[in-house]
Amino acid sequence: MYDLVITNGICVTASDVAPLDIAIQGEKIALLAPSGSLAKQGTRVIDAEGGFIMPGGIDCHVHLQEPSLFGKGTSSDDYESGSRSAIAGGNTTIITFAPLQKETTATPVNVVHDTRALADGRCYSDFSFHLLMGTAAPRALQDFPRLREEGISSIKIYMTYQALQLRDGDILSVLLAARKNKILTMIHAENGEVLDWLTHQLEAAELFAPKYHSNSRPPILEAEATNRAIALSSLIADTPILLVHVSDVGATTRIREAQTLGQPILAETCPQYLFLTRHDLDKPGFEGAKCVCSPPPRDKNDQEAIWTGLDNGTFAILSSDHCPFRYDDAESGKKTCITAEHPVGQFKYIPNGLPGVETRMPLAMSAGKLELTKLVQVFSTNAAKLYGLYPRKGALIPGVSDADLTIWYPGKLDLTVTNDMLHHNTDYTPYEGRKVTNWPRYTVLRGQVVWDRDNGGVVGRKGYGQFIKRDAALGIWKPDAKTFDLESL
Repeated sequence: MYDLVITNGICVTASDVAPLDIAIQGEKIALLAPSGSLAKQGTRVIDAEGGFIMPGGIDCHVHLQEPSLFGKGTSSDDYESGSRSAIAGGNTTIITFAPLQKETTATPVNVVHDTRALADGRCYSDFSFHLLMGTAAPRALQDFPRLREEGISSIKIYMTYQALQLRDGDILSVLLAARKNKILTMIHAENGEVLDWLTHQLEAAELFAPKYHSNSRPPILEAEATNRAIALSSLIADTPILLVHVSDVGATTRIREAQTLGQPILAETCPQYLFLTRHDLDKPGFEGAKCVCSPPPRDKNDQEAIWTGLDNGTFAILSSDHCPFRYDDAESGKKTCITAEHPVGQFKYIPNGLPGVETRMPLAMSAGKLELTKLVQVFSTNAAKLYGLYPRKGALIPGVSDADLTIWYPGKLDLTVTNDMLHHNTDYTPYEGRKVTNWPRYTVLRGQVVWDRDNGGVVGRKGYGQFIKRDAALGIWKPDAKTFDLESL
């Protein structure tokens, strides 16, 4: 007898779709067998009733319980509420950020330990961290080997935001150190200098409403910074980079060109660029602040380009960029920027980000625009490979993969997304009122059912989630890759 058997389901991996039963022993997948053959061989049996069974979702871009890096606003989700929301949306692993601030005496390993202290014993899902680098100081770069020993194989840098922005020379130093240690560098690509100039121009014209957030960040800022990031990575001997939350046709085209030329350029996009547009920021009063994020949502043409990029592989990953702030909160939420002088706030000071870890997979699953195998790739498997989790995560390999599963309903549902049905600690969802046709029925983490939508909802235990040490990305660090050589420039 196996600990758990899922029978009568359609298994979907990154490459195959087949009717199979899954046997789970302990925390691992033990056996895949013909559909129905294991129905009487489990201590517990779940009848999937013909529903799709996928590797558990991996949301690799989640902001939780970070210090206030931009002066206003505090994350509304901590590791308990954020991971609870994650499993309710079919995610079994999240990767959040350990922030290394610009003016600090802390080391990368220090901030990883500090961030882990916030998460240990509180998570419903498994978890890991990216190092968020606000500095390229030599002492920070020298700590990269220790970072790898701690199981951290990715960092994130910014080309904008004064509190975090790195200049081109600093970016080159980071890329060189990352290359030596096989650390994947994620890049937030927007031109910070032009953004600041446009913001000053808008403020001088007394244009403060939330919708002007989009005007301060037109697509050319993202396209230019994306091109520059690709150029910098090519200078350091084609060092792999991953461009995060891409929203724009111009940036997408430049990424595709680089990939076609064989450069190791990877990219991620997010649901807000598939389901929202800049018009969602232009709502009465301050309401548009609910959809303020960076880069901002674009227009319908950009949405179609992003869908195409997911379909053709330009984007390897669909992450949520879950960065939640309460809306009706004047002390730590979106309304901190409202004053008597500015009754609709000031877009420059609106806490930047929106919630989405729970709705990421249901929204994309319901859109009907991607093949099932492609959904598994962008939901889970590609993230596992690029962030050093594969094949433990993101796969259904007997004896090797953790028993992390998302089990969907067998038929179409008729659901309307409301904030009341979600499990984050945020008082709104930007997708309120949107129709979806499916939702995770069960989420299974390392052999344990942690989400049972029809029988208790969140049934997992806080603290069951574990820190997962990660290795280097697969497939991007080529053995015969050239090295950075000043003589060859």
